[in-house]
Amino acid sequence: MVPADYLIAGGGAAGLSLAYHISQEPRLADKTVLLIEPEAKDQNDRTWSFWTAEPHLFEEIVAHEWDQVAFRSPGFERVIGLGPYRYQMIRGLDFYNFVRRALAANPRFTLLRGTVDELMDTPTGVRAHGSAGTFAARYGFDSRPPAVVPNPGKHRYLLQHFVGWEVATDADVFDPAVVEFMDFRGPQHHEARFIYVLPFGPRRALVEYTLFSGQPLPRAEYEAHLVAYLQDTLGLAPGQYRVAATEAGAIPMSDHPLPARAGQHVINLGTRGGRAKPSTGYAFRRIQAQSARLVAALAATGRPPADPTGDRWQFRLFDTLLLDIMQRRGETTRDIFRQLFARNPVARIFRFLDETTTWADNLRVMRSVAPGPFLRSIGHVLRGRPGRR
Repeated sequence: MVPADYLIAGGGAAGLSLAYHISQEPRLADKTVLLIEPEAKDQNDRTWSFWTAEPHLFEEIVAHEWDQVAFRSPGFERVIGLGPYRYQMIRGLDFYNFVRRALAANPRFTLLRGTVDELMDTPTGVRAHGSAGTFAARYGFDSRPPAVVPNPGKHRYLLQHFVGWEVATDADVFDPAVVEFMDFRGPQHHEARFIYVLPFGPRRALVEYTLFSGQPLPRAEYEAHLVAYLQDTLGLAPGQYRVAATEAGAIPMSDHPLPARAGQHVINLGTRGGRAKPSTGYAFRRIQAQSARLVAALAATGRPPADPTGDRWQFRLFDTLLLDIMQRRGETTRDIFRQLFARNPVARIFRFLDETTTWADNLRVMRSVAPGPFLRSIGHVLRGRPGRR
């Protein structure tokens, strides 16, 4: 096979996003792309939810959209209009099919099924070895899962883990205009635990029980909390709802360094490149931002940018501080988010989480939360070791 201009290892959200961004850039119309993915990607294995104030390349496959979110905790509840923002959801299978159809119609793109077991930087490009064969390219983009050797004496390691039920009910119990963004009214058990609801109509919604903690729970424990929410909070009797579909997942949340590059010609993508925000797990919009950044540089200069992500150091510090608090006293997370939503406009919170706020806004956000937990975590950071309960 003739060497490709770009080789993409992995055809999940990050790999397919970069491929689609390349396909939409006229200045790269003569470039060839080889994408290698080990799985068929023919199941709806996940959904991505995100907020946005601007149109994007995947508007066509947005399954649902909302302009209000609710935050709830003991003693404070608020339904918040999003102003210029929209909260959107894209189903994984819709995304996979949409991008693969576009790439299949473009002769510059080759999609292969197989593994990439080794992706090596060479003086002139990259070389990949795996079950599909050996391939060369000018640049390689690696979206395989990261190979992390934990160092718990120096870094923090948590999971955002969840079980979700798509439920159909016999009565109107959901507000189809409002996402239940975080409902912290349940017991915390020394961790950060909340209910998250995406309503598709008054009688249908995705209801998730979500935790930030070090270890997953037995499946039955998630389901017991989902039952408690449906029956005790929404007032549904056991025969008044049905589970139409289920989903589960565990997203790593860590301040373990995930380098943006693995060599002069190898750029890391997705989780491997730190695109899942360590303190929230949100990744889809961060993946799109990196894809756009890479493609703009490739089109303008023929090379990836020297800084493939544009991340700002202060937000890495903010993530580390919140992770330290979650690991040390996870139940405090509820109070922190309550203070954020009670004392800041939602647009400022979204900009802060998107890492686009100014220093002045960062100061406003930090002043809106009780300083004690953060000061203790700053002490742990300065000592170079994570806090412990």
